[in-house]
Amino acid sequence: MAKISMTDRVLKLMKKQEQIRNLGIVAHVDHGKTTLCDNLLAAAGIISDELAGDQTWTDYDQIEQDRGITIKSANVSLVHDVDGKDYLINLVDTPGHVDFGGDVTRALRAVDGCLVVTDAVEGVMPQTETVLRSALKERVKPVLFINKVDRFIKEMKLTPEAMQKQIIKIIAGVNEIIYTYAPEEFKEKWKVKIEDGSVGLGSAYQKWAIDFKIMKGKGIGFKEIIEKVEAGKHDELHKKIPLSDVVLGMAVHHLPNPIEAQKYRIPRLWHGDLDSPVGKSLVTCDPNGPLVGCVTKVINDPHAGVVSAVRLYSGTLHAGQELYMISGKYKRAVQQVGIYKGPFRLKADDIPAGNIISIVGMKEATSGETIASEKIEPFEAIKHVFDPVVTKAIEPSQPKDLPKLIEALRDIAREDATIKVHIDEETGEYLISGLGELHLDIWLTRLKRDWKVDANVSDPIVVYRESVKKESPEVEGKSPNKHNKFYLIVEPMAPELYKAVASGEIPEMRVKKKKDIQLIEMFQKFGLEKAEARGVVDVYQENMFINLTKGQVHLPEVIDTVVDGFRIVMDQGPLAKEKCSGLKLKLTDCTLHEDGIHRGPAQVIPAMRDGIKQAMVSGEAIILEPIQRIRIDVPQTSIAAGTSLVQGRRGKIVEMKEDRGGTVIIADIPVSNMFGFTNDLRSATEGKGFWSLIDSQFKPCPKNEQLDVIRKIRDRKGLKKVEEGYV
Repeated sequence: MAKISMTDRVLKLMKKQEQIRNLGIVAHVDHGKTTLCDNLLAAAGIISDELAGDQTWTDYDQIEQDRGITIKSANVSLVHDVDGKDYLINLVDTPGHVDFGGDVTRALRAVDGCLVVTDAVEGVMPQTETVLRSALKERVKPVLFINKVDRFIKEMKLTPEAMQKQIIKIIAGVNEIIYTYAPEEFKEKWKVKIEDGSVGLGSAYQKWAIDFKIMKGKGIGFKEIIEKVEAGKHDELHKKIPLSDVVLGMAVHHLPNPIEAQKYRIPRLWHGDLDSPVGKSLVTCDPNGPLVGCVTKVINDPHAGVVSAVRLYSGTLHAGQELYMISGKYKRAVQQVGIYKGPFRLKADDIPAGNIISIVGMKEATSGETIASEKIEPFEAIKHVFDPVVTKAIEPSQPKDLPKLIEALRDIAREDATIKVHIDEETGEYLISGLGELHLDIWLTRLKRDWKVDANVSDPIVVYRESVKKESPEVEGKSPNKHNKFYLIVEPMAPELYKAVASGEIPEMRVKKKKDIQLIEMFQKFGLEKAEARGVVDVYQENMFINLTKGQVHLPEVIDTVVDGFRIVMDQGPLAKEKCSGLKLKLTDCTLHEDGIHRGPAQVIPAMRDGIKQAMVSGEAIILEPIQRIRIDVPQTSIAAGTSLVQGRRGKIVEMKEDRGGTVIIADIPVSNMFGFTNDLRSATEGKGFWSLIDSQFKPCPKNEQLDVIRKIRDRKGLKKVEEGYV
């Protein structure tokens, strides 16, 4: 009966949008997110209070339990009483390890507010900044919980004054990130503050927490907390100041409900007409409007088939309803609608907008897919901060398992959009790319466990990019029948423009409306001249295609084919068939045959493809290699070992500073030299050193190594060998 009662309470509250909070828990790895989630689950009666902190209930996958880390986000809908009123908390526990950051980015599309968790001693770490930056990009409002405060007392023996100084330092670090990355109108409003209750602190493992309101109301301060922690009286603290009261109070009082959040989130995430019936329904979170949702997670359930986690932004969804998958251009009937309870799903008849729900039946769905009751403009693509930089070639141990392997790779790519699967038809290679070695290792483990495919896997292959050093002269691309000519110039993007495209501020898109004033102003904001801003036709994989032609009557009829030709080269550059990055292609003029039959795809695509490649070579095409900026924490006795390790891997030390009695080394190291770095660092520092990723970007490969890199890539792909004069 208890389960039915809880389900009924959840379903009832799902229709009261003012009492809904869609909350994501985000943090650096091992800062205590999942332990904190246990406390909230215990307060809702889902797990016992005694097991909270040890059970890590949202880490339900066996691989997560074996490795002791969160690998994929977990959803659960909870009912909590806050100040005598029931609230529905649609909770999402997210991974902390940088290799699974793509799952965090997707989860943030589903929520309206996030609880940023930091370790009291470690403070703001690189992944703290990465997840908070992703949240602010999605217009997700943050609050802060400083965890493991008991470490101040037991390990560091800090006085109340010293504790306050460290807490102020952490809050300042978080607010600096908020001010840097928050939308202009929220830079000040969203700063977290002790005095208004948007900051809490405590110990998730010991199940207690305080905030400013509780400190004043219950008359408890740091002195009493220190005394009880030193005496081991954590149970007394838990009874007097339970963690769930603080965290849920922050969620209810400081984070928005869906109606409030969608007013400012929808204009950022959806680029359709806000004055249309669909646009108005999205902005107001109207449960009676057209149905619109975004798929944020996909899993392949062996019993139910494909299960999709969906944030509903408009309308009411019921089983049996037919929906369009906008990007995939499919229409499918929903077989089941449900609410999440971690590894379990509870069936429901219908659920209105403003909630995070499960759907069974959308078998072609992928993460980031827009679903709707009618054909509409899709949501902006969900783009993770970092791109895949490590690739492995894979083949089945048994040739008969090849169809099963191909199907499994497609399923994996659907589940995790940061995993890129490429089947090279020319070389016969099956390639899988991920954010790091651990990211690929987990999926290859699941390939064997869940899809029953034994596979042979190559050593890691580094992903490179192609670009140009300078602006090319105007180049002519001629069609095979010689009747169509395109005149092209390729140049590198200006740094400000590239940064905006790479970060997603300028979203990937084909521009449909030529005179979209908002788009033109956005392009100009990042440095394009007015004529170029008006001529942008396509933004694709950190590259831009601009049409500067005038008076070309037939060009609109073939522009989609012209863009297809552009995208083909952006997918496979001229040097080594690697993807292109940071290119601005300008079509300055063209000559097209009067008769449409002579300017079809078979004529236009080769003309564009050959012309762009020629222009890139004329602009001094170069290879870009992935460089990771990392933070290395070592004891002071291991500084020499840490710096030597960096320099021995073609790395460059950017900064060194003392922090909490140890040394922090900030360094840039090529990804090709990062394999095995974790084990080498542990060996060099007697197990006391660790590292974390700060940033990842592509930079020009050193000139003396470029030809060797090109040869290795082409040799691996089975392409024609190159000579010295080629680059």
